Amino acid sequence: MTPRPPRPATAAGRAFDDRRTSHAIGTMATAFVVGGVATWYALGAARTARARPAGPADGAPLMRAPLQVVAPVDLHRYAGVWHEQARLPNRFQKQCAGPVSAEYTPQPDGTVQVRNRCVREDGNFDEAIGSARVVPVAGQPGAGRLQVRFAPAWMGWLPLVWGDYWILKLDRDYQVALVGTPDREFLWVLSRAPRLEDDALQAELDYARSLGFDTDKVVLTGR
Repeated sequence: MTPRPPRPATAAGRAFDDRRTSHAIGTMATAFVVGGVATWYALGAARTARARPAGPADGAPLMRAPLQVVAPVDLHRYAGVWHEQARLPNRFQKQCAGPVSAEYTPQPDGTVQVRNRCVREDGNFDEAIGSARVVPVAGQPGAGRLQVRFAPAWMGWLPLVWGDYWILKLDRDYQVALVGTPDREFLWVLSRAPRLEDDALQAELDYARSLGFDTDKVVLTGR
């Protein structure tokens, strides 16, 4: 979908200039990805009351087990516009207060152009354009493990300007994607539709919780 290191600007501004942002993705972070500043409290009470799904969450030993990515992922089908539905709070999307989108465009050299966009509180747009590259995974051709860079191309040789973008869940029709980072600090729920049904969004968040992500801190975009 989406998604920086001391670098960039999934989807969002020029705050992609510190090392923390490097681990994000901006979209395909948005790298997909920049997001609105709607808070999780809207569903907090309901989610707290609801029994949590079984899985390696809440401190269970498996919570820190290595994350697996979707394989294979057809990047040409994955291309196009994705809309952020939810995310874990991050520094580089702080200025976003409205809809967030990430657009991915495959390039002839095998990389993917990433264009992240979000609406700020003043109604203006923030846009960041970066590049994503595939990270080969042994025994998993086409695995959805990518890295995204929003720093200038001439800085591409520096490891720190690349942030992880792992596709953790993807439906067969390429309509909904769960993207995160292996350290579980960053998470995005993306969909082709501008607004994902509440039940479908909750299912994605429940799955993310089972993987060990702290979904109690999730920010809902545009809700």
